[in-house]
Amino acid sequence: MAVSNGWVTLNGTLDWQYQKDAADRTVRNLTGVRAVTNDIVVKPRVSTTDVQAKIEEAFRRSAEIDARRVTVAAQNGQVTLTGNVRSWGERQEATRAAWAAPGVTEVIDRLAVVP
Repeated sequence: MAVSNGWVTLNGTLDWQYQKDAADRTVRNLTGVRAVTNDIVVKPRVSTTDVQAKIEEAFRRSAEIDARRVTVAAQNGQVTLTGNVRSWGERQEATRAAWAAPGVTEVIDRLAVVP
């Protein structure tokens, strides 16, 4: 981390996106901080197959997501969700579940809401 004239720059690597977001939120609210540049990198520690499997498992556990209607593709930390969901809430739940998987650095949401 570097600080100059109220400008904070965050650096380093973390395992999870939520950790990067939490670091940003934490310093952004400190007295005297005028701006934050978040250069923290989320670096996957798991294989692509593991990421895909964990997301699909989370979908099956969720009562809000019909896992049969959503396809998950994962490569190098990037997850692409395709298919149909029944509501905006289901779509949000699907993207949240994807971000919650270890090693995910990007989620591409190509889900269509089809009631």
